[in-house]
Amino acid sequence: MNELIVSSVYPTTGNMLEALIHISNQVFSMVKFSFVQMKNISTMVRRIKILTSLFEEIQETSSAAARLPPSSILCLAELSCVIQKVKLLIESCKEGSSLWNLMQTELISNQFHALIKEMDNALDILPLRMLNVTVDTKEQVELLHKQAKRADLFIDPRDIQKRKEILHLMATNCDRKSKNKGLIDFETVKQSLNSIGLRSSLDYEEEIAKLKTQAEKQAGTGGLIAVSNINSLISLMSLSKTAILEEEYLMNSQNLKQTTSINVLPDQSSSCYSLVSDVPDELRCPISLDLIRDPVIVASGHTYDRNSIAQWINSGHHTCPRSGQKLIHMALIPNYALKSLIQQWCQDNNITITEPKSTPSDSESSTSKIMKYDKAIDYISATKASMDAVKMTAEFLVGKLATGSPDIQRKAAYELRLLAKSGMDNRRIIAESGAIPFLTTLLDSRDPRIQENAVTALLNLSIHENNKILIMSAGAIDSLIRVLQSGQTMEARGNAAAAIFSLSVIDEYKVIIGARPKAIPALVGLLKDGTTAGKRDAAIALFNLAVYGANRQCIVLAGAVPLLIDLLMDDKAGITDDSLAVLSLILGCNEGLQALRKSRILVPLLVDLLRFGSSKGKDHSITLLLGLCKDTGEEIVGRLLMNPRSIPSLQSLSADGSLRARRKADALLRLLNRCCFQSQ
Repeated sequence: MNELIVSSVYPTTGNMLEALIHISNQVFSMVKFSFVQMKNISTMVRRIKILTSLFEEIQETSSAAARLPPSSILCLAELSCVIQKVKLLIESCKEGSSLWNLMQTELISNQFHALIKEMDNALDILPLRMLNVTVDTKEQVELLHKQAKRADLFIDPRDIQKRKEILHLMATNCDRKSKNKGLIDFETVKQSLNSIGLRSSLDYEEEIAKLKTQAEKQAGTGGLIAVSNINSLISLMSLSKTAILEEEYLMNSQNLKQTTSINVLPDQSSSCYSLVSDVPDELRCPISLDLIRDPVIVASGHTYDRNSIAQWINSGHHTCPRSGQKLIHMALIPNYALKSLIQQWCQDNNITITEPKSTPSDSESSTSKIMKYDKAIDYISATKASMDAVKMTAEFLVGKLATGSPDIQRKAAYELRLLAKSGMDNRRIIAESGAIPFLTTLLDSRDPRIQENAVTALLNLSIHENNKILIMSAGAIDSLIRVLQSGQTMEARGNAAAAIFSLSVIDEYKVIIGARPKAIPALVGLLKDGTTAGKRDAAIALFNLAVYGANRQCIVLAGAVPLLIDLLMDDKAGITDDSLAVLSLILGCNEGLQALRKSRILVPLLVDLLRFGSSKGKDHSITLLLGLCKDTGEEIVGRLLMNPRSIPSLQSLSADGSLRARRKADALLRLLNRCCFQSQ
């Protein structure tokens, strides 16, 4: 009887061992350990490596039919929980604030010690002698068990010493504010911060951001003293960053001057390079004081040469050099109007601008960084100056879309795609500049990059509510469906699906899109053949369309049901919850109900998801099971009663699930009880 209970509560031995090995490998993959708690982390990882050898040996030597003793399964389940906690704790040490973790040395050390004791308790119930493993493995596990029993709390003295140094610097910083400003030795500060992995300006920025996040958490829990300490750490970090970066900038200022200077020929036939002295002030870069080659506008509204301002920003400065104003974003928006004036002036004065030769060691230009990391750039237009710059840029790019060559159109569509990436003001301004009709026309382009940039730009623009109406009015939906069905690239197809999802947020458009005969089959086709991201976009678009009842039958007839069920088992796709959500809606039409009842693998999958799925996944799973069992669902009831895991899973959900899930689990348990009574 005990074996039956254990087998119904826990997954199969093979699945459990695979999960244990997987989570253990995730812990090993954390190669770059934290700069705090290094001893505790390395010791814990060594213990888990020994246990992983045990898991792998059990997996290799146990036949598929063989079953481990119930106590072994319980032990493995407990170890799985412990290793998961270890992973989360190590991640918090790595990803959290290094300075705050240093302040919490004793607390974190206690957490590691508690996990060792949990590991010891789990190993207490492991029947090692009953397992078919080698003598060496048994001896290693026994030794590990003994060490875990004897393990004492370990607080690394190196962390204590580092903390003392930081606390001393904090106190000195406080004294500096009130009395002497020259007390802090920034070389000592650099060494102390370097010892906990804070070396570059980017490290400083990230650490300050993490400290601010931690301060918000502490403020929410009433930790006023903790918040005060964190603010002191932020003050120390900010002061150190400013002083050290200023020192670096002064050392490199001459290099900046040299790299931003321009060689100008007074006459094309001349062989001598000379600098022109009568360049108008409005055409000079405020940083290099030379003629601007590539004018760009920063968030403050001032214009600089791209190379000069890029080096200023890359050296750690986040303020405008001219006004001292803090830059609310790092986007460099091309100043096409000034560039045109510079070209005209150079032409009038018979001057040729030569581009500086780049070397392999040169850093990437801001343009290439934007093209490579377009997702990381935030085009936020918060000031009137930057909004005017966005408007001017958008109008210029729309003109290029209308009259430019294919190469120019490709570049213009890409720039609009970036400009619309974020910021509601940007999306509104681009739409007001008339971009949407031209982007719609480019959806049918045979150039893969033009098509991809156009569909992505429309996707970004569709986030603005009013732009949804403009996109539909421009007749873009039919072109989007064609891209979805047979786009030049998979990214274009996926982004077309995402655009359809965005447009279908409006109820009226759910009806219009669903009425297009090729729309739903194209989404189902992407669900089958798309990339991981494409499948997710297709699933959420189908979910939106399925909210309108008349579309559900079309989704079923297009063959979506077996694909969605298969995706429940596809860990790589990672869209289990999205697939369940669509299936829950499809359940509402008769064709969907019949298609779901025909599946022989759906019920076991849903039973497993009741216990191991996410909170949303459990809600959708119980909704599906209850719907399948109601109204002539005797066959599904029979399958549930024959599944040994179904009753324990329902009971567990009834006790621990959400309010909605508990109510439905109770209803399904009553239904199963009633069916059992009637059959008896």
